[in-house]
Amino acid sequence: MAAVCEICGKRPNFGMNVSHSHRRTKRRWDPNIQRVRALVAGTPRRLNVCTSCIRAGKVTKPPRRTAPERAS
Repeated sequence: MAAVCEICGKRPNFGMNVSHSHRRTKRRWDPNIQRVRALVAGTPRRLNVCTSCIRAGKVTKPPRRTAPERAS
C-alpha cells in the first residue's frame, strides 16, 4: 500500500533506532494512511489519506449506499 497521503503529501520519515549502547540502525516512521471512499469532483473515488486529514475534515465522504427496496 502506498505510504503517501494524496491530500497533503505526507510521506515516511527516516531516522535511526538507537540502543542503550548507542548502536544505530536505520528505520522509518510511516504515516497512518487509510484507504477511504471520498468525493472528488462530485464522484466517489478511493483515496489513500492520512488520519490527520480525515480528522481535519479535508475529505468529504460520499453518502451511504442503500439497497433498493425489494417488492414483496
